[in-house]
Amino acid sequence: MGAGEYIVELPGASSAGHFGLAVKDYTHSTAPNRRYPDLITQRLLKAALAGHSRPYETDELAALAQHCTETEDAAKKVERQVEKSAAAMLLESWIGQRFEAIVTGASDKGTWVRLLHPPVEGKLVNGFEGMDVGQKLRVQLIGTDVERGFVDFERVR
Repeated sequence: MGAGEYIVELPGASSAGHFGLAVKDYTHSTAPNRRYPDLITQRLLKAALAGHSRPYETDELAALAQHCTETEDAAKKVERQVEKSAAAMLLESWIGQRFEAIVTGASDKGTWVRLLHPPVEGKLVNGFEGMDVGQKLRVQLIGTDVERGFVDFERVR
């Protein structure tokens, strides 16, 4: 499933609704990364309840929805990078150690493994031939790059 996005849905328009809740009319306002979208929703609800006209035109709402989606995507990208760099920093002093792992991804871009303890993901740079997702293996940590968030392993046979 891909990432969510903010969209404008006008009254009377057909929509798929929320995929998991099986409801047509839906809004969500709990996450800190949704504060601006929540403010927009609250302004719309306040105007509707008071019988006032909408505080935004449709084209403004569409631009705001696009902006909020792009901003949230950018924030998630930074969050992923921080998590990867933190993992690299955690393992930096463990270079040469061996771990139990499981293959979590295999593609033309590389083979990825997640350690069972600590639960850190990294790239299998040596010994990845014939590996399948879900396969358990033993790996050795061969390098980290905190700035880039890289954690590199090789398969131990």
